[in-house]
Amino acid sequence: MSRILRANIIDLTGVFLIVVALFLISFSSGFALPSSFPSSLLDLNTIFISILIEALPFVLIGVLIAGVIQIFVTEEHISRFIPKNRLLAVLMSCVVGALFPACECGIVPIIRRLVTKGVPIYAAIGFMLTGPLINPIVIASTYMAFGNDAKIAILRMGVGFVIAILVAFAVSCLFKGQQFKAQVTNGHSHKKANNEAFTNRLWSMLTHSIDEFFDMAKYLIMGAFLAAFVQTYLPAKNLLAAGNDPVSSLLVMMGLAYVLSLCSEADAFIGASFSSIFPTSSILGFLTFGPMIDLKNTLMMLSVFRVKFVISVLGLVAASVFIIIMLLQSFL
Repeated sequence: MSRILRANIIDLTGVFLIVVALFLISFSSGFALPSSFPSSLLDLNTIFISILIEALPFVLIGVLIAGVIQIFVTEEHISRFIPKNRLLAVLMSCVVGALFPACECGIVPIIRRLVTKGVPIYAAIGFMLTGPLINPIVIASTYMAFGNDAKIAILRMGVGFVIAILVAFAVSCLFKGQQFKAQVTNGHSHKKANNEAFTNRLWSMLTHSIDEFFDMAKYLIMGAFLAAFVQTYLPAKNLLAAGNDPVSSLLVMMGLAYVLSLCSEADAFIGASFSSIFPTSSILGFLTFGPMIDLKNTLMMLSVFRVKFVISVLGLVAASVFIIIMLLQSFL
């Protein structure tokens, strides 16, 4: 009963925020705000819309890939592809993620389908952490953002890869099973699907993608709205004022990365703008932590996985980023 009540509350909250989203979008379509409205609402509107516009294409790509996995990839394919050895499975998932151009907001539906198909949860986490962080598009944008200097791009790739391996391996030791909030089934008979016409399977794939999109979109809207609200009413300058030493500046930049919820393909340009204020180590923390875990990504994960599991992954990533970058600080 309590589970049904929580689900209904979340659904109603999602509907409310969708209405709020449509209300804010209407102002971006040519309607003027009444003079009695505070200017901060316009700022909230602008940030919220920019986050949605930035994230939605990647969510669409993610749900389409999830639909392909659901219909065209069988458990037998997965079992042949994933090594039985735990360490090899972690390494392989991180390598595949590094080659896969995905955004952190579009990767959640993909890993949900992979886990449903039999991918170990620790391998899925390795894929989730490297995919948005060190894929070729992100590395190229980082290289350009820092004046065609390869140093930050190489550091971002190397540090991110090591952290992803450590976190995924830690997850393999701490958690067993799928870690879904509720039992998830494939909902589709592959034996039947293999006998269906290709057009029917394609339609089934699109249907699954649509269901996945509406399942994820409400959490994306919640995350985007919260991120916009925090950015509007907790100005970055208040956080920047706290970063007056290496430790606090790293924590501030990691906090900014989490709250801003920037797309990993563009965050390097924002990170580069802080280069005159913070040391390289803090900029590296910003570029590493944000693509792995941010506010909207956390909400989307909470919609799929158990709260304890999501909080644990968040803590593992935050601790790993902080410790490794502090150890590297003397070299940077």
